[in-house]
Amino acid sequence: MDTDLELLSRLRDGDEEAFVMLVARYQQPMLRLARAYVPSRAVAEEAVQDTWMGVVKGIERFEGRAAFKTWLFRILINRARSAGVRERRHATVEPHHAVDPIRFDTNGQWAEPVEPWTGDSEDRLEASTWGPALQSGLEDLPPRQRRVLVLRDVEGLSCDEVCELLDISPGNQRILLHRGRTRLREILETQIAKA
Repeated sequence: MDTDLELLSRLRDGDEEAFVMLVARYQQPMLRLARAYVPSRAVAEEAVQDTWMGVVKGIERFEGRAAFKTWLFRILINRARSAGVRERRHATVEPHHAVDPIRFDTNGQWAEPVEPWTGDSEDRLEASTWGPALQSGLEDLPPRQRRVLVLRDVEGLSCDEVCELLDISPGNQRILLHRGRTRLREILETQIAKA
């Protein structure tokens, strides 16, 4: 088995297999360490990936004064701390129910059955009158919620595609989508109650 220093030497010479071997050796320990600093596995994986990118870009700066593992973990901790602070700042969760809890009975079932949407043409015509309210509701959403909701529910993009386009984490995308849908539902319910 090659030592870390041997693998580093090979990596500096452009040996991709050496990099694969280092990743195989340290990926799981790095994920465990990153999870101690960040709120989710997804953010931990991002921090680990960023660390590997930093290692490849900065391999020439490794002087060997400390063990490679120590150097690697120091980079990881710095990245994970930054990612954890950023994630907590952007993804604070406020208690909020998607559906008002009074709509459920003590067993968690709907207190009143939800009426099914019928294929009746009159219902479709009535539904089309709500288009302007829906558009207005979308415009009233905070920009980040609106972007996620439009990309997911209107354009039909996947979570991964939205995250890549908006440069946000999957957890943040889920929170923004949930809050956007909840707020839009509240806006529409208010409009329907007025009608």
